[in-house]
Amino acid sequence: QKVIDCHNPFSQYVNLREIVFVIQSQSNTFHVRQAERRREDLLKQKQPVVLLLHSLSENEGDWSILPLLPYLSHSFGKNSSWIVFLEEETNVKLIALIKVLAKVDKNKEWFLGKPLFDEESTIIHHYAFAENPSIFKYPDFAASWALSIPLVVRLAKKVKEEPLKSDFTIDLKHEVALYIWDNGKGPHLTAVPELCTVPEDSPQASHCATTVSKKPPLCGEPVNKEDIFVAVKTCKKFHSERVPVIKKTWEKDALFLEYYSDHADPSIPTINLGVPNTERGHCGKTFAILQRFLSSAVPDTKWLLIVDDDTLISIPRLQVLLSCYDSSEPVSLGERYGYGLSQGGYSYITGGGGMVFSREAVVRLLKSGCKCYSNDAPDDMVLGMCLNALGLPVTHSPLFHQARPEDYARDFLAHQVPISFHKHWNIDPIAVFNKWLKDDFTASQDELKSAKTEL
Repeated sequence: QKVIDCHNPFSQYVNLREIVFVIQSQSNTFHVRQAERRREDLLKQKQPVVLLLHSLSENEGDWSILPLLPYLSHSFGKNSSWIVFLEEETNVKLIALIKVLAKVDKNKEWFLGKPLFDEESTIIHHYAFAENPSIFKYPDFAASWALSIPLVVRLAKKVKEEPLKSDFTIDLKHEVALYIWDNGKGPHLTAVPELCTVPEDSPQASHCATTVSKKPPLCGEPVNKEDIFVAVKTCKKFHSERVPVIKKTWEKDALFLEYYSDHADPSIPTINLGVPNTERGHCGKTFAILQRFLSSAVPDTKWLLIVDDDTLISIPRLQVLLSCYDSSEPVSLGERYGYGLSQGGYSYITGGGGMVFSREAVVRLLKSGCKCYSNDAPDDMVLGMCLNALGLPVTHSPLFHQARPEDYARDFLAHQVPISFHKHWNIDPIAVFNKWLKDDFTASQDELKSAKTEL
């Protein structure tokens, strides 16, 4: 693994105008506002070129970065030296970052960032490097990451000449690093110690060119429990195995919650929606839940949360997060995946981490006539197709997780307070909930509010 040593300077200077900043923004109102604040902060320090990713084209899949490379190469390939990507919550000290970039030869191919690695092979990375998963490094986007223009130009040409191979975009930071590495033909990620994810006011931040915001944006009071309706998808064979875990962990934090099954069991209780259980997909069941949410059978609430029976989730943290969103907008929120993004595909909220919909989103989905092509179609992907057809954005939060804590890099989880994890496989789910998602209920409301460090 290469590391840039700033005590061994490369004899050149990087002009600010040679750096193009791309904020990995989203089209939801709240996220646009956050990205614009980040841009203003950069412009106050100097006058760099700052782009908001969501506004660069009509291609909704631009968030996956690789389809955007030809545009970046064409627009900035002649007069720039670096493309620096950052997230909405990434603070940048411009002078310090310029000094970092001046240490390397801008005329060569460079891929710079704060490295993450897997301690064990993981499903979210398709079990890549199974024999030694820690050998492969990929960037923590929150710390910012950078590509030299020679690398951008070559990759852009490759993107245009060869179709991107993967149908699914699951963990973008890992997939971007794999594409750049190109089975050893391209550069590895080079570690830059000055790209950090510590809070800006922390003692460790003194050497950092980037940091992350310590406090969440002030979005007002947490959303009330009575504004959230929770739908749990289950089936008879998991009534005795998975439902008790929910009852011992997070059920008590939900005011309105119903269990939907293929069997009505009054002891839980579960509700049979008349949709037969399927081994996979569950689209029929999910659409029946959407219809029930808008009916008089359940309380009239602003938000719908749909989870699997093996989803572990913090309702109090979700209440804090939802305070940043306007329920009168068609909001679809969770961990975003993509399908066929390089060929005009669509984004979707992956179901296991929890799918959150505003009432307006549900109204528009059902009014559109969108429906399942079969009961066992993948519900999350069908919903993604529907939202894409309606031109409604899918909003990503890295605080929702489709897999277990051990499936994510330790450093990645270290700077966030997660909202959900998924799967009971080879873990004690109650212990996982207590370690990762349980808050001290003696904590004050202010402490609860400050628990979330990343949006």
